Amino acid sequence: MDDLERNLKGAERFGLHTIQFEGYLQAIRQLATFGVEVNMIQALIFDVDGTLWDTTEAAAKIWSDVASRYPEVKDEVTAEKLRSLYGLPLEDIAVKLFPSVSEKVAIEIMEECVRVQCPILEKGVASLIGPVKETFAKLAEKYKIFIVSNCRSGYIEALIKAHELAEYVTDFTCPGETGLLKADNIRLICERNHISLASAVYIGDTRADEIASREAGIPFIFAAYGFGEVQQPDGVINSIADLPELLEKL
Repeated sequence: MDDLERNLKGAERFGLHTIQFEGYLQAIRQLATFGVEVNMIQALIFDVDGTLWDTTEAAAKIWSDVASRYPEVKDEVTAEKLRSLYGLPLEDIAVKLFPSVSEKVAIEIMEECVRVQCPILEKGVASLIGPVKETFAKLAEKYKIFIVSNCRSGYIEALIKAHELAEYVTDFTCPGETGLLKADNIRLICERNHISLASAVYIGDTRADEIASREAGIPFIFAAYGFGEVQQPDGVINSIADLPELLEKL
């Protein structure tokens, strides 16, 4: 197996079977045609914003209300702006969202915003994207479900409480809990739940999610219905409802 065709041609001259590597899912499907058993997927790790739910309309109002208490802020907070920034570390979102003030003030505003929004979001003011609960129920019969997002403590809990997902989610974590960003938190969630990285996949909707998955060393499935774009995902879903069928192809 190699990503370079010239190396495969050399192997073929010695009578070897060859696979040109284009991605994890493609590679293990081709290995299966040779009768090779592969460590199959056991754990699904999900991003939150743009993958499971859309808080941008509610959050834009909450963040605008908080920012209005700071007279020096000249920036408008909109759902569209938030969609373009979600997936980044919160400190980066703050700086990009409030460029009219210093980094210190922008982060201060952000910290207040995330404190204010969680009790509101857990009341169900933000919508799931597609049949998340129904799909989780189906997936939980075969896989362990985890959530890892670049958010503060309380945000994932708000999602789980608002939409009654607790019975399906094995564990979750975020920088607010660990002080780590997404790639390290992916590794951490696997380690503390005794999950091999080789048997986990990450499902997200942005280039930042894709990069974090690569850094963590696990395959990446692109939620194409979300907020962002990616480069070379290992699989693509156009609805969360498509995920069970994609995983069955492994």
